[in-house]
Amino acid sequence: MGTVENIKDFVIVGPVDFSVHDKDAVAGMSNNSMRSVGGEEGTGTFLRSVPTRESLRSPRGSVVSFHNIQYSIKQSYGLPCKRTMVEKKILHNAGPVAYGFVAVLNKSGSSDSLLVHSLLDVLAARKDPAGLSGEVLIDGIPQPPNFKCISGYVVQDDVVMGTLTVRENLLFSAALRLPSSISFHEKEERVTQIISELGLNKVADAKVGTELIRGVSGGERKRTNIGMELITEPPVLFLDEPTTGLDASTDNAVLILLKKLSRRGRTIIFSIHQPRYSIFKLFDSLTLLALGKVLYHGPAKEALEYFRSVGESSLLENGQGSRQGKSRSTNQVTYANGFFTQLYWVSQRSLKNLIRNPQASVAQVLVTIVLALIVGAIFFGVKLDQSGIQNRVGSLFFVTTNQCFSSVSAIELFIRDKKLFVHQYTSGYYRVSAYFLALMIGDLLPMRTMPAIIFSCISYWMIGYQAVAGRFFFFMLTLMLLSYTATSMALAISAGMNVVAIANLLITICFVFMLIFSGLLVNLPSVMGWLNWLQYFSIPRYGLTALEVNEFRDLIFCGNKTDTMVLQKCSSSTAEFEKMCSGEDYLCSQGIEPTNWAMWENIVALICMTVLFLLIAYGKLRFMKKFT
Repeated sequence: MGTVENIKDFVIVGPVDFSVHDKDAVAGMSNNSMRSVGGEEGTGTFLRSVPTRESLRSPRGSVVSFHNIQYSIKQSYGLPCKRTMVEKKILHNAGPVAYGFVAVLNKSGSSDSLLVHSLLDVLAARKDPAGLSGEVLIDGIPQPPNFKCISGYVVQDDVVMGTLTVRENLLFSAALRLPSSISFHEKEERVTQIISELGLNKVADAKVGTELIRGVSGGERKRTNIGMELITEPPVLFLDEPTTGLDASTDNAVLILLKKLSRRGRTIIFSIHQPRYSIFKLFDSLTLLALGKVLYHGPAKEALEYFRSVGESSLLENGQGSRQGKSRSTNQVTYANGFFTQLYWVSQRSLKNLIRNPQASVAQVLVTIVLALIVGAIFFGVKLDQSGIQNRVGSLFFVTTNQCFSSVSAIELFIRDKKLFVHQYTSGYYRVSAYFLALMIGDLLPMRTMPAIIFSCISYWMIGYQAVAGRFFFFMLTLMLLSYTATSMALAISAGMNVVAIANLLITICFVFMLIFSGLLVNLPSVMGWLNWLQYFSIPRYGLTALEVNEFRDLIFCGNKTDTMVLQKCSSSTAEFEKMCSGEDYLCSQGIEPTNWAMWENIVALICMTVLFLLIAYGKLRFMKKFT
């Protein structure tokens, strides 16, 4: 079993005397925190992986010790044909002990701010394992592979759902991160306790806020982020620049709150840049980094005296460790609840976000109604003459194009909340599959189904297509599938990307090329064979073909039905009429068989493409890089 003396060995720089530095912390750690299974040092197992009723009642921080941490990244330079790979060391030979209220700073004036963030991510097990080696011990025991799910981590950028209230955000965290052995009533009580502890009672039922919704203040928003991590009473709470974006008064209040939380038995480790002296006085211990090494680690109040007595260059030499770093694996993600619980809560959050976001819901419905009225007015009451052929084809082409381009807005679905998804997935809130399926249920289906239904009900009857119930519902089905397929393609392109503008450009280019092969701008039978195969990748072609067969079959445009026979199959002669007298004539001229299968094969194609694109989108989410 690990001991206090074992942990003390990892102090390599600074005037750190663990027995003097925090006797109470050592005693508490020895009696309560250090738990292991196994007889030899370093072979134990950290047992505080699942919150229990007892652990929630009595906060107990863990001691974090680390030795010979080394982290490097590979950067490429030069022209594409002559790339040179250079390995850049970010951290090397770092290794103090941390307990209580610990601040991590980089050397004043240093341009490499990545240094502090890298160390914090390494300790929180959120750094890419590639290029990382060394030892991190929690209570003298090797850091478990799922430590990122056990600990708490407040990222620099806020990752809360702005359309939800403070209480709803905290309840979301409690529902997914506390195990099912704790009843829902107890989870609600836990949320109420955290709200009271963080001083959020007055804004508990106020929305956090978005660009369109006025919400809580910056300090209250930051405390909400902290509360979501405190829900599980983690053994260690990490915070990345907790004062970012806050004014002087607010950031002082946030640090005082964190100091108060640490006095209740929690270990809090945070990075901060150039703190004021009023904030510096709050620190229990200080870790100062420069050039990838630890310059100082020890009581904050002794730091100035230490630097007066020792030169910086001798400090850098003391930072050199002799033990070899060991490769580390921190890829494991564990969950406190099952798939269906995760699906329920993420779906519920998505639906609330949709209802409370007028830009995404109400605005899109209003735009759909206006477009349907405009199209209906332009093509109002199409006639059964030669002009009726052109007007029908034109209106169907517009409807198809509108369904495709209106789906471009879906590219924001994964990009907008990417940071939220990465943080919560890494912290063990939910599986990728639960998140993906919940977004389909809570966003894709309502936002793509309702507009298609509204557009169909308005435009179909105004334009004057065939007044047959079966044809109307087939028209509606085709519009919905067009929207699903186009949206799925947008998701497949945008998943994993960071910039909306680039994804928007790519999807627009794809749709432009697809429109060329839709069947209106180019007569597809006349296209050269070596290019003709491109039509099978055109989403608009499948939609337009299905709609044309649905509308043109059984229509007569010459006014004398006896002069035209109803065709069941196309022949060479039917495509050569100078004057088309039936809808079948037009379909044959476009290389389309006027049969039932000609309608439904396009529906099958759209369904297959939707499934394929959704699988691609899920795969990109599943395997995208989730470490910093």
